Amino acid sequence: MGLKRIWGTYGRSGLAARSGMLAGLLAAILAVCPLAPAQAGDMEITPFASSNQSPLVQIYGLPRESGADIVSPGRLAFGLSQDLSSNHTVSSSAREEIALDGETYRLLLTARYGLSPRWEVGLELPYLVQGGGFLDRFIIDWHSAFGLPQGGRDSAPKDRIGYRYSKDGVQRLKMNHSGSGIGDLSLTSGYALYQHNDEESHDRLALKGALKLPSGDSSRLRGSGGVDFMLQLCGAMTNSTEWGSLGVFGSVGGLAMSDGDVLSDQRNNLAAFGTFGVGWGPAAWLSFKLQLNGNTPLYRGSSLDELSGSSLLLISGGALKLPGDYLLDIGVSEDLAVATAPDVSFHLGLSKKF
Repeated sequence: MGLKRIWGTYGRSGLAARSGMLAGLLAAILAVCPLAPAQAGDMEITPFASSNQSPLVQIYGLPRESGADIVSPGRLAFGLSQDLSSNHTVSSSAREEIALDGETYRLLLTARYGLSPRWEVGLELPYLVQGGGFLDRFIIDWHSAFGLPQGGRDSAPKDRIGYRYSKDGVQRLKMNHSGSGIGDLSLTSGYALYQHNDEESHDRLALKGALKLPSGDSSRLRGSGGVDFMLQLCGAMTNSTEWGSLGVFGSVGGLAMSDGDVLSDQRNNLAAFGTFGVGWGPAAWLSFKLQLNGNTPLYRGSSLDELSGSSLLLISGGALKLPGDYLLDIGVSEDLAVATAPDVSFHLGLSKKF
């Protein structure tokens, strides 16, 4: 995949425009609040708990949480996050046609409990809303204000849902009705391989896994109809400096999927994925972060990027530490590999350890 396809028709200016509003908000917060001297207790740099929200990808067991921390024995880590994603892509070849037009709202409840100094167990339960949404006109106006291509969104019906795929004249997928409900439940676990914590640095390395069960309605794209198993290696380093906390994090892993119900004869049973991110915490209550999420194709037998293209998306934003040691993540994601992920997703995540 060439650089032109990676950056797509939006280019660098489009990426900057998409995340400019969020960056401006965080910068304004920083400008009006004084910085505290850097201390060992400065903001920990942690990943965004988000992944590819394409309607044909989010039904599988790609990890939403790629942090390397393990919950202390007897403590509970609670998380509540939402991802609001807008999809609009239309592609065709001599044998295939696909259209993904709609919005997905994903609310994810997570809980992790520390069993021992090295072991934790947990669960993830999503609630999904698939529909036409309300973002089309906002995105059209945003593109118009910055002189960006509309990609056909301005001429398509507004705020409607329509997911369709046909191959060799046969309709393989069609969903044009809104709906909501529970998604696929995941059971998670984690094991700490290495932990180091002192006044200057906090380094972690952990092995994490998850078993996704088919509790969601696959006909409404709230689940895959199959069982998935995920295993990933997660690492993170945060250092305290005179300029604040500086951090780097990443993960790499694999996903094994059973056949399921959605395009089962075209789906790959194995896929690889990874994350990489950096962050800066100028104060004990604020951090700025950039994160790359990628995965290999989940489908085969197609010439269309929506199905058989490797995905790469960028999440930009930051985190705020709120009273009571609550942590609020705020992020915007952009599909760097065009059409393999939603045009734009807005992420909010609230977490706390008890």
